[in-house]
Amino acid sequence: MEDAVEKFAIFGGVGWGKVDTSKASMDLIQELILSDYRYIRNDVSELTSGAPVYHSILTGISMGDGKTHSTFKRAKIDEEAGLNAVEELVQRGIIRVEKSKKVFTSWSENEKIDNKLFFTTPFLRFWFAFVSPLFKGIRDGNYDEIIKRFANREAEFVNLTYIELSHELLKLTFVDDKIKEISSYWDREIELDIYATTTSGKIVVGSCKYTNAKVKKSELKRLEELCEKAGIKADVFVIVSKNGFSNELKTLKGENLKLLSLKNFKKLAE
Repeated sequence: MEDAVEKFAIFGGVGWGKVDTSKASMDLIQELILSDYRYIRNDVSELTSGAPVYHSILTGISMGDGKTHSTFKRAKIDEEAGLNAVEELVQRGIIRVEKSKKVFTSWSENEKIDNKLFFTTPFLRFWFAFVSPLFKGIRDGNYDEIIKRFANREAEFVNLTYIELSHELLKLTFVDDKIKEISSYWDREIELDIYATTTSGKIVVGSCKYTNAKVKKSELKRLEELCEKAGIKADVFVIVSKNGFSNELKTLKGENLKLLSLKNFKKLAE
């Protein structure tokens, strides 16, 4: 399932039929993307009109935190131009905008917290993270730079897709009290991978750990402290781990703590 998540982070949304997941990711990238670079580039340019400002913003989103301020800073454009470009990119169906759900009532209601920008398809995020910025070498058939960049930033890149798939998994996991709304949570100081409400009104908070280490009890403690700091009264905690959990944490599993691992992602494939 780890390999499937990784492949989806690269090829999700392309509509090319089945991808041979038995092959290494970089081999597939070279075979399916880099060898057809010029054709795919033309297709992407049709989506974006080839506008440099759009490409700069999309590259900024692809490997940043998605917040508008940091994205515009990466793209080296002012806020007004950035917001106009975002509006157009949303209309074109390339990205979506998500607003913060800050709940800490002691903060000023007028305090500005950046929206976050997300790609609507994983493949376009991959393209603007690894292909578009390195187009000169790729165009000339030199793949050394993209191979190195992908190797160095693969886990960081896949993490967002892992979180988004975790959101979809939770929709299938909560059967009796279904998920009504789910997203990430962020405010001035706090970030949480999972923030959801159920049909009965319960608040679900959680984290997604895409690491090779087993998640320990300290992660639950960290979530509790973050909720207290943000003024969130969580009813259920969820931890999604790539590599499982410590025995100490597993003993706490129950109605108020759900632990999910990669094997649970089979529900998405089904």
